[in-house]
Amino acid sequence: MRFLLDESAEYRLAGFLEDLGHDVTSVSRDYPRSLTDQAILEIAFAEQRIVITNDADFGALVFRDERAHTGVILFRMPAGNTQRKIAALRRLLDTRADDLDQFVVIDHRGARVRRTSPT
Repeated sequence: MRFLLDESAEYRLAGFLEDLGHDVTSVSRDYPRSLTDQAILEIAFAEQRIVITNDADFGALVFRDERAHTGVILFRMPAGNTQRKIAALRRLLDTRADDLDQFVVIDHRGARVRRTSPT
């Protein structure tokens, strides 16, 4: 799978995903810094990548503005909880990989998928 880490996402998630054989890019490493959320979503769509973020503003872009996307994973967990995020991401990949083209919210209760309109 192909992922794009937003600046708000812990960079250690990239290493975890790359170790599993996934193609991962990061705003802080591979693109100009301080891109807008809309620009990140557009890049991810053009490159067919799933956005991983801690920024809830992506929800407004996807649901209110109906922006095209190829999947968003939103972590709603405190910063600095990387090991817990990695464990949650591992569970998501193991059990819900077919849903990653949707809007997925991961919090302390687990993952829930919010279906979006086809793009």
